[in-house]
Amino acid sequence: MNKKEISELRRRFSPDKNSIGHIYGCYVNTKKEIIAYLDESLATMPPEEAEKYLGFLKKALSGTQGKNLIDIVFSTQQVVDSPEHKLLMSLRETELKDPAVRQAFYDKVIESLDMDGSNYLVLLAHDAYDVPFKAKDGLTFDQVSDTMFHYVVCCVCPVKEGKAALGFYSAQNEFHSYGTNQVVAQPELGFLFPAFDDRAANIYNALFYTRKPDQLHQEFIDGIFHIEPPMSAAEQRETFETILAESLGDACTLQLAQNLHEWVRDKVEEHKDSREEEPLAVTAADIGAVLLDSQVPDAQVQAFAARFAESFGASAALNPANLISTGKFELEIGDGAAKVSLDPEQGSRIETTEIDGRKYLLVPADGLSVNGLPVQA
Repeated sequence: MNKKEISELRRRFSPDKNSIGHIYGCYVNTKKEIIAYLDESLATMPPEEAEKYLGFLKKALSGTQGKNLIDIVFSTQQVVDSPEHKLLMSLRETELKDPAVRQAFYDKVIESLDMDGSNYLVLLAHDAYDVPFKAKDGLTFDQVSDTMFHYVVCCVCPVKEGKAALGFYSAQNEFHSYGTNQVVAQPELGFLFPAFDDRAANIYNALFYTRKPDQLHQEFIDGIFHIEPPMSAAEQRETFETILAESLGDACTLQLAQNLHEWVRDKVEEHKDSREEEPLAVTAADIGAVLLDSQVPDAQVQAFAARFAESFGASAALNPANLISTGKFELEIGDGAAKVSLDPEQGSRIETTEIDGRKYLLVPADGLSVNGLPVQA
């Protein structure tokens, strides 16, 4: 799915733009016991409650692709004959109306999910989207349907103790404390099935959501989708840094780090300006070209490419922002003895020098301050 397709579905999650009949779900305690079921008509809910439920479900389609939103790809064999894909298809085909199918799904979630000792609420909804026809020039015609897209969206929300508060009771004209309540927090994870690719159903894919990119809930991915869990954004960066350091050795210099950082920043900006629908991705060959331009010997570039393919896959295309942070340029000296953080655009201004056999950093000292106090260098 690309950014426009995700945005198109997100716009469905308002009371007047969807065909969601019911919100289903179950409330699970820390003992993995279902203590309440949810089966409510969206149309008969108070408007503020309906908006809350739709807001939680919409959250499962939010965030950055490759970080918060992860493509789940089923093998052909899974689609042909596997219990995990059959269950997802049953949820979709029954439009969630079969209690036995819903229960089978709840049981699978409870069996696999680790919510770190928290109660949680599983929410499910089915929507049928009459996809409007889109012409080649980008214009859409709501009166002309291109296809009907049936899909299921799920999210899992932690349920936490609310904080006690002081409130005004008008009947007594006095202030008193409110008791604590169970409060549903924003979703921790969720998914959409099937994927909305080329504005139509793709039953070979699902879209998985995680609130924290470094915590993918791999146990849930394995239990529900039964695929090899993808690397989180944090794992991708750590692996990439290890590959660079070990493959390049002495060629992994400050200058190289500056070149890579600047190259990734430029790629991100170009992609943003282009308004390209597909998510930005780079390959080992793209990074290898930067290494060669930075005068890294060919043998070490080849070693990097081999390690990259071994760790990520021979044809891997990754979000460059998962590999190199574009939001900061930070240098650490020793084991955290000192850190130097610069505006990302100023990273290229750092230089090194050697005095009496010892290496030093040269940092421009214009407008120097210490803990906010302006000082003279």
